[in-house]
Amino acid sequence: MINIINDSTDPYFNLALEEYFVKYRDLNEDILILWQNEPTIVVGKNQNTYEEIDLDYVKKNNINIVRRMSGGGAVYHDLGNLNYTIIKNDGQHKNDFSFFALPVISCLEKFGIEATFNGRNDILIDGKKISGNAQYFYKEKVLHHGTLLFSSDLNILSLALNVKKEKIESKGIQSVKSRVTNISEYVEETVSLPDFREALIISMFGENEKNIQNYKLSDEDISAITLLKNKKYSTWEWNFGQSPSMNYEKEIWFNAGNVTLALNIKGGKIEHCKLYGDFFEVKPIEELEQQFINKRYDKSELEAILCNISISDYILSLDNNEFVKLLF
Repeated sequence: MINIINDSTDPYFNLALEEYFVKYRDLNEDILILWQNEPTIVVGKNQNTYEEIDLDYVKKNNINIVRRMSGGGAVYHDLGNLNYTIIKNDGQHKNDFSFFALPVISCLEKFGIEATFNGRNDILIDGKKISGNAQYFYKEKVLHHGTLLFSSDLNILSLALNVKKEKIESKGIQSVKSRVTNISEYVEETVSLPDFREALIISMFGENEKNIQNYKLSDEDISAITLLKNKKYSTWEWNFGQSPSMNYEKEIWFNAGNVTLALNIKGGKIEHCKLYGDFFEVKPIEELEQQFINKRYDKSELEAILCNISISDYILSLDNNEFVKLLF
């Protein structure tokens, strides 16, 4: 096994790095990558991004959003979270999550922590989740990756992943909410995340710990990964446009009356828009609805539309700031 040294905290680069080593760069051995992200929500391949996050909170707090290659649910990363990726070349252990959990559980035991694998894809301490795992398959390769909550801000985690209560019906795979905790709650204060990281590397290599091979990214590697990041992982098309079709409906009572907005969204774009309620029209409401057809369901893009129109020209006594509350 080769230990790839990656000091990047850029989530778009880090997800691109995974794909690069599973698809385009073969080191002819199994690979271990330990990595961290700045505050980020990582959504599963088959999830509807909008359904998993509180978009307003995420935008206000500058939290990144990126989609990964593997399935499973949405997770929150920050610098208190350690991620691990193992790429096996032999095609073994597909969907065998327990195999990859064992070195993690063994590492925790060295710190006096009793952890368990829950039978699906999580590692638990005292019944609380500290690690979620997922897999991706490419030809004969198995990419297994997981999170490890060491000292993450669990308050931000719960707020960022707490989607608002408006009605959303989607074909995406929804995350299963779990009770979570940090590993730091169970180790001595003197144990830092770098300490835990080094212990995990040794545990991952097992009997071969004395022969750990480190691999430093070359300029060629970095260039190729950056290209993949720019073409795919940092794009709206990948992170939002890949979301399964969904129906969105939100109702608010304003001084102007009761207003309900219903949207059909496919491929991240609005295919149908309908406004209804007991409000009074000024100009035909159909003209306003048409402004949003074929537009991306993206806050900045929809707010740009509102910069060029006045909602009160269509709905009596309703202003643009109020209308924004219907959109998100």
